[in-house]
Amino acid sequence: MTARDDPEVPAGSVPTLPPNVPRVRPSRFGRWFGRTVLRLGGWRMTGEFPDLPRVVLIGAPHSSNWDAVWGFAAKLALGVDVRILGKDSLFRVPGLGWLLRKLGVIPVNRSAAHGVVEQATAMLRDAERLWFGLAPEGTRKRVERWKSGFWKIADAAGVPILPVYFHYPQRRLVVAAPFQTGADMEADMQRIRAWYRSVSKGKLHDA
Repeated sequence: MTARDDPEVPAGSVPTLPPNVPRVRPSRFGRWFGRTVLRLGGWRMTGEFPDLPRVVLIGAPHSSNWDAVWGFAAKLALGVDVRILGKDSLFRVPGLGWLLRKLGVIPVNRSAAHGVVEQATAMLRDAERLWFGLAPEGTRKRVERWKSGFWKIADAAGVPILPVYFHYPQRRLVVAAPFQTGADMEADMQRIRAWYRSVSKGKLHDA
């Protein structure tokens, strides 16, 4: 997995999406607003997005509620259609449900007989184009082991995993090359974690 380091990229600028990446309906205001939020926050994007119609996108580390702010700002700035699962109870809050749907959040019933992994896998299998996003840590607290749901979803749906790193010290969203699952889940998880550790130490090269 690789990521290209380009310190000359100004804050707020975003890469051009390849043709097969799913997109939302064009919105000049949405793209301007997303880029403005990133620029004011001093954030820039490093790396290139793959020309793939379906991926499981993972974002880490998930250490702050600000992750959602910068993540959704990047989503708006790019115009990329990334879907995220959210608790169905949130959609019953007046006004919040409408906003969440506009941002690509899909309500999920966690108590349903078929679990979240099965629901997400079915969505990816049935869609011609779908980028599905989630936080592998599953919590804002520091954890030693990631939840394996993202790997199981990608493996069952037959799609790659696209790692993205929230690098707060340098205010960068770092995009890796897509990672295809193999026969050994633990080995795959360790390799992905190794890439995240390399970025945290400032090594934006091969993991």
